[in-house]
Amino acid sequence: MGAITAIMLFASVLLHELGHSVIALRYTIPVRSITLFAFGGIAQIAGEPPSAAAELFVAIAGPIVSFVLAMLFSVVKPLVAGVEPLWGLAKYLAYINMAVVLFNLVPGYPLDGGRVFRAIVWAVTKNMRRATLIAANGGRFFGFIFIFVGVLRTFGGDLSGLWIAFIGWFLDGAATAQVHQVTFQGLLAGHTVSQAMSKQCVAVSVDLTLQDLVDEHILGAGKRCVLINRGENTVGLMTLHRIKEVPREKWSTTKAAQVMIPLDKLKRITPDKELWAALEEMDRDGVNQLPVMTDGQVIGMLSREDIVTFLRTLQELGS
Repeated sequence: MGAITAIMLFASVLLHELGHSVIALRYTIPVRSITLFAFGGIAQIAGEPPSAAAELFVAIAGPIVSFVLAMLFSVVKPLVAGVEPLWGLAKYLAYINMAVVLFNLVPGYPLDGGRVFRAIVWAVTKNMRRATLIAANGGRFFGFIFIFVGVLRTFGGDLSGLWIAFIGWFLDGAATAQVHQVTFQGLLAGHTVSQAMSKQCVAVSVDLTLQDLVDEHILGAGKRCVLINRGENTVGLMTLHRIKEVPREKWSTTKAAQVMIPLDKLKRITPDKELWAALEEMDRDGVNQLPVMTDGQVIGMLSREDIVTFLRTLQELGS
């Protein structure tokens, strides 16, 4: 019965997150994955909602699903009153789904209640970034409240306080990350790929062996951006990951052309693309660097490291 209870619990949480995901897809917001936890889950939504109304509907969809489930199991409970295991299961699932509703409606971002709060502030201020900062700082406030209450209960002999403190720590961390993200997004606003990209890429021949490539350019010159050329044309990109996939004893006989990522299989960006959009594209595609191309020619490379370095420069300049 315990296994069935666990399965039903995670099915309930999954339905909660699917509620968010279905509405997000309704507004053409991509959903990358769903991660489940005991008191909820996270639908990895790739992108911001197009409006405050969209944010509101996406946010409340999950709690509505959990509330409907809580009511459903409450209705089922008296129907199975004569069967103790089923009655206990229905009672537990009704309770846990209502707990998920109440917990997720805490008005602290990134919980659902915080997202509802962000939608309201967004609608009033007409400024999504400002609304996100306000809601995220609200999330930090409630995170500290959870931590404080949890610590007090723990010192009072109630070990459940550790779980409450952990939830507060998780909420504070998630809200803090959101504050940083909004801050970075604001710093990068108006800046383009051409300002941060690296132009120090080395171009080597397709016939160069991996051993010579590593000795002369990666270790010898400290290059991490390596373009592979056939004559005057760039035909591929070499990464350290691709080199490491080849056994070291074969480096001396393996040519760059055999290991490179062909240019036509690479995601690429243009130099006039906004940096934040480029970073989102890297995150969405799961890559650490992108070739910057114009008129079919590679003019540079943009890596996460380049963006971080550019951010630090902006912070030092006080931009």
